[in-house]
Amino acid sequence: MVHQTTRLKIKRSFKLNRPILRLGLIVFSGAIAFSLISTVWSLYLNSFFNNPAYVGLFSSFLMFISFLSYFLIIPLIEKSNKIKLSSISLVLLMIGYFSYSLIQHFSLLILVALIVTVAASIKITSLGLLIEHNSKKKNLSENEGLMYTFSNFAYVLGPLIAGVLLAIWNINSVFIFGALFLFVSVIILNFSKIKDAGIKKRLDTNPFKNFFDFFKDKNRRRIYYLSAGLTFWWSLIFIYMPLMIIQSLEVSYVGYFLFAVVIPLVCLEYYFGKLACKRGYKPLFFIGFLIPGILCFICFLSTNIFFIMSILVMASIGLAMTESTTESYFFDIMKRKQSQRYYAPYNTALDIGGLTGELIAGLVLLFLNMKFIFLIYGIGMLILSIISLKIKRIIESRRKN
Repeated sequence: MVHQTTRLKIKRSFKLNRPILRLGLIVFSGAIAFSLISTVWSLYLNSFFNNPAYVGLFSSFLMFISFLSYFLIIPLIEKSNKIKLSSISLVLLMIGYFSYSLIQHFSLLILVALIVTVAASIKITSLGLLIEHNSKKKNLSENEGLMYTFSNFAYVLGPLIAGVLLAIWNINSVFIFGALFLFVSVIILNFSKIKDAGIKKRLDTNPFKNFFDFFKDKNRRRIYYLSAGLTFWWSLIFIYMPLMIIQSLEVSYVGYFLFAVVIPLVCLEYYFGKLACKRGYKPLFFIGFLIPGILCFICFLSTNIFFIMSILVMASIGLAMTESTTESYFFDIMKRKQSQRYYAPYNTALDIGGLTGELIAGLVLLFLNMKFIFLIYGIGMLILSIISLKIKRIIESRRKN
């Protein structure tokens, strides 16, 4: 009788989680596509510019367009079926990636890149709202942890697949395979029974009002800072660490490092999502930002590149505590109707954090040597750990639904 009851509970739990598992597969397939393209994107742009500085400027321009688009798409998000919107945005991304493999003129590259940038903003927002709507409040952080586990596992596989494709064919083949993985996401989405996130009758059409209203609330401001801190940190890992590594080691070590730095995220994010559900967010945020902050100061004191690389891989344990939980915390402080208005502005933290990290560290490097950027990132993460102590206390497991 006990075993039969246990089996019934397992079956019931599986049924309840099937929409989330399907969304996880969509996230996984899409993340492989994005990781493929991000692996070769700078090389692809450099084939047009033949100048690393122009590559950086063009990427910054697209990041600025992304920032604006998150505010401009709010009415579209509110009035649209999120499943259809996600599907359309994935199709646009698929077409855009395939077009990259054919483009030979710079003017056409600009047009396609703009469409892809806006489509990516729509996809991130609409799919994120579907994940939130198909989760109960009491296990949202656990589900977000699962989504980020799927995503980070894809970012482990993506660069490896890209490396094989580059060895056999060329950059264009990477874009084609990226489009194929997006096609898989579209198929799964359209054949999955996933609940839509709803449609608002009253639309928020004023982008300036949306901007100022978002930052009026102190809880939204604080989680925005914490979320921006994540991409602030990743600018160290993906922009400046490869430059530091190639000063002392062969370029292949960049790949080894970027592979290793994601492993703690894949292994631990789901666990920390469940822990946040039971224990609350505040201790995870404080410890999660404190760990990389302290380890950055240790890196500043070291001159051994292998030791520095190892320490930064350990720092990813802190990121595993904060990466998925910042998003679930944002949804937890929102009402269902509010999330449709404010989720897109919240996602601009991704652009602001990355730009801030790249800009401040870049300015430091104009006057000081590479090791001093560890002080910048260390101070930044310690400031975020202090901010995390002021967030609203939420424990999902104590909620009724």
